[in-house]
Amino acid sequence: MSDTRLANRILPDAEKTRRFVFVLLENFTMLSFASAVECLRIANRMAGRPAYDWRLIGEDGGRVRCSAGAEFTLDGDLDDLGRDDTLVVCSGIDVQAATTKKLLGWLRREARKGMMVGGLCTAAFTLAKAGLLDGKKATIHWENQDSFSEDFEDVTLTKSVFVVDGNRMTTAGGTSSIDLMLKLIADDLGEDLANAVADQLIYSSIRTDQDTQRLSVPTRIGVRHPKLGQVIQMMEANIEEPISPSSLARDVGMSTRQLERLFRRYLNRSPKRYYMELRLQKARNLLMQTDMSVINVALACGFASPSHFSKCYRAHYSTTPYRERGSHAAKPVA
Repeated sequence: MSDTRLANRILPDAEKTRRFVFVLLENFTMLSFASAVECLRIANRMAGRPAYDWRLIGEDGGRVRCSAGAEFTLDGDLDDLGRDDTLVVCSGIDVQAATTKKLLGWLRREARKGMMVGGLCTAAFTLAKAGLLDGKKATIHWENQDSFSEDFEDVTLTKSVFVVDGNRMTTAGGTSSIDLMLKLIADDLGEDLANAVADQLIYSSIRTDQDTQRLSVPTRIGVRHPKLGQVIQMMEANIEEPISPSSLARDVGMSTRQLERLFRRYLNRSPKRYYMELRLQKARNLLMQTDMSVINVALACGFASPSHFSKCYRAHYSTTPYRERGSHAAKPVA
């Protein structure tokens, strides 16, 4: 079916153009941004009319570099927007450094107009820092979830690929921008046109806000043993107050010795070692992404003393928590 015939079938009545304003922060993730814009471009083609247009803006205008090193020329500075605009912040690595006082003040002012505001990839941090997600559900890339939970207690963090809560939208990064945009296109222009956009993208498995962003435990570890998956899920859910191997074994109807053999067979390490690695991984995320003290990081990851934490951290990462913090300290923002 031609683009024109598809437009006539799906969109009998022409409506006004919806404008998206993308705020690109330094080191933004190109995949998340490009996925969103491509959905809008293809929607226009499928609709046979400019259903959407978009602008690229950023602090001080000029040019901005994505995390892959490519530079983009912006259409303007942080200008005044219309209340019907849809504002989308795009970020990636080093989001704390890119979230400046000027940006936060501008976001708060524009959000008071009541417009739809979204954040792609790690930009949920920026929206939360501006207070725009207080009392809302949100999501962020799984690598940033630990630090986000510690920093923003007033936000209900989910593991969904995207979340739309009232006039706030957040995505987990990567291709989740496609899922969010397909939902918006379906709401604006109908399911048929959204499906046509997905077909053009060769995107055959559209996800909803009920889908989670990370692979299931069996898929992630490459093992489909149900009891092993259960134990790992319990470990991941109890980092601050670790559960003993004997209790974990009892909860899944095994002996401690059986659990030891299971971990040795499939993961080549003991349950205790695997649990320790999970806790240290969370600790590293917190050290690199927050300004929490080393003592508080230790407590949040189930270590009773800083000295024990430091010893375990050095053994695993060949550096101390204090040196890690010094080389990856998060830059403070407003």
